[in-house]
Amino acid sequence: MSVITTDNLTKRFPRVTALDHLTVEVQSGVVGLVGANGAGKSTLIKILLGLSPATEGTARVLGLDVATEGGAIRERVGYMPEHDCLPPDVTATEFVVHMARMSGLPATAARERTADILRHVGLYEERYRPIGTYSTGMKQRVKLAQALVHDPQLVLLDEPTNGLDPVGRDDMLGLIRRVHSEFGISVLVTSHLLGELERTCDHVVVIDGGKLLRSSSTADMTAYTAMLAVEVTERQGEPEFDADAALLARLAEAGLTATVDGGHVVLVELTGDEVYDVIRDAVADLGVGLVRLEQRRHHISEVFAVNPAVEEEVAHV
Repeated sequence: MSVITTDNLTKRFPRVTALDHLTVEVQSGVVGLVGANGAGKSTLIKILLGLSPATEGTARVLGLDVATEGGAIRERVGYMPEHDCLPPDVTATEFVVHMARMSGLPATAARERTADILRHVGLYEERYRPIGTYSTGMKQRVKLAQALVHDPQLVLLDEPTNGLDPVGRDDMLGLIRRVHSEFGISVLVTSHLLGELERTCDHVVVIDGGKLLRSSSTADMTAYTAMLAVEVTERQGEPEFDADAALLARLAEAGLTATVDGGHVVLVELTGDEVYDVIRDAVADLGVGLVRLEQRRHHISEVFAVNPAVEEEVAHV
């Protein structure tokens, strides 16, 4: 089922076109929206929420027209903004209850839903502390809680891992997956960290300069390549020995095509199953340790290869 559809959606400002005839269809599930700063992601979210009118084209969210049914859309959609927008002097419980009431829940239901959702995001024990005393990760969880408290059909999460350390990012990504798997809520999540989208999303939409670059399943974008990634250790007691160069030479002698892909990863063209045996024998003959031998996957960042400036801004953040 489509949760978001746009048809020739265009948004122009006096000196810039933020969205340029964007036509895309987003199915239910966990969908990633990626693009460089200025690509049009935030503008698209504002239009989808009915907060900003489009210049041209149409868009529908959960079957509702964004131009005429913005109020109904916001009743059914949760939104987690990117920037810190939480009042520091109120507790998480007070804030989330308030947001639940703003979404139309009665007082009793709002309190019950708040307790449930704060438990879900891991803040139940800290729910009566002022938000101003929270860490960045806890504040992000409060923003997620208020987006979920009214039991929406769809949530829009704008850079939900912003400012988090690696452990905090993993925890947040796990919560996002559970939003869909346990509650059946569809998710549209924006992120500059493409590795997060590869691990979290079922489908990825890539935009640049307000235009659609690609929309396809994550599995298609990260399909296996015809290359093996090989990583080996240096030879013990011989720090001057270049294991990568020696391995390349051995593989070349065996008639294989291989290169070094930055760092210490040797890429070998996979022409048949016998390639595995050749690599194994070469590693054993050289007396080095085998750290990794796996078939390489494409990365979402390769979508941006046609635009090096965008690739540098997005893929390496």
